[in-house]
Amino acid sequence: MDFLYNVRLVDGPFYWTVLGAGVAGSVFLLLRRDRRWLLSIVLSLAAASGVVAVIHWLLVNVLTVFPEDLPIDVLVWSTVAFSALVLFLFRLRGSSWRGRSAAGISFVSVLLLSALQINSYFGLNHTAADLFGHNVGRIPELEAGFKRGVSGNTPVAALEGGIVRRASIPGIESGFTAKDAFIYLPPAYLATDRSQLPVLVLFAGQPGRPADWLTGGLLEQNMNSFAARHGGVAPVVVVVDPNGSDTANTMCMDSRIARADTYLAIDVPRWINSTLEVSADPRKWAVGGFSFGATCAVQMTTLHPEIYPSFIAFSGEREPSLGPDRGRTIQTAFGGDAAAFDALTPLTLMKQRSYDGHAGYFAVGAADSEFVRFASELAAAARTSGFDVRHASVPGAGHSWAVAVQELPSAMEFLSPRWGLVQ
Repeated sequence: MDFLYNVRLVDGPFYWTVLGAGVAGSVFLLLRRDRRWLLSIVLSLAAASGVVAVIHWLLVNVLTVFPEDLPIDVLVWSTVAFSALVLFLFRLRGSSWRGRSAAGISFVSVLLLSALQINSYFGLNHTAADLFGHNVGRIPELEAGFKRGVSGNTPVAALEGGIVRRASIPGIESGFTAKDAFIYLPPAYLATDRSQLPVLVLFAGQPGRPADWLTGGLLEQNMNSFAARHGGVAPVVVVVDPNGSDTANTMCMDSRIARADTYLAIDVPRWINSTLEVSADPRKWAVGGFSFGATCAVQMTTLHPEIYPSFIAFSGEREPSLGPDRGRTIQTAFGGDAAAFDALTPLTLMKQRSYDGHAGYFAVGAADSEFVRFASELAAAARTSGFDVRHASVPGAGHSWAVAVQELPSAMEFLSPRWGLVQ
């Protein structure tokens, strides 16, 4: 069973086997000794394109599952999968059982190929185990607010890395019900005085869940590498759920939808301070995220700089949204009160306030054109308002977790001097 869990989904033998089978399946579905089959291919592509376009429009504009249009790569591979389904159905008529079986196997191979390509684009699940979530235990001491370390005074050098645990962070002030948070405790937390350790609060994308930072973001590996370069010292990382479910979207605001801002600005810091032993110095706290989570991180720092004085934003939006229709976002969340919405957006806040002494790290995939524009506009506004800004671009990357994986080490080093950490 461990062998199956460790199967690689973005490279390796399984990936290349599926790639080869998918290409072979595509050839089988496309080729047929029938002059009219070309018309079937055209019809399958037209039908698939129409279905994908309608579903995409519904997901973005009606159901607001996604706040922005999906990348073209994802739409193309979705169209390939639907087209293969239509061709499979066309082949059922007049075919022998062998022909039908071959068509079914070909369709499944193309479907798997499309799924792997979409997964590879987003960079979310690296192994089969990632599909089933991380089996992360709870620390009873964390749930009870017990501040002792996990393993006494073990020398830092004797520890290979930190540990990841999960815990519930109650919405006492906000009334918000969040999914479990994931907590990374660095080697130094397990072995030495923890009162000087910095804190990094992270948010995932939307739709998404906190565990995405463990799978797509390779958080544990990245943080262990950082700790190894800094004598076992790294931030205590708390990956928080600001939405309450995988598909909800609170925009990290206090609105008609939820009191998400109160949860993130009051409930979460209170829980961290009462449950974990970390630095009480606000300069050693930071917030970050990917996609929706990046937007949320910028919101937290611009609205609550005394709590989260620094942020890390990977592929964030220009402003929080429920979809492309800004008017609908404002109507749903604020009853049509545009002024109330605008007053809480980072671009408005950065025009009104000075953020001297604060810091922000922006990174985006170079191929993610719309979000490249968002990052440039936000970075310029942040510099003008006083932020110490670093702005990076990842060559070849789209709207993918690859941005977070590649740029998190640089973002950590950017914040290290603020945390008092010297390599």
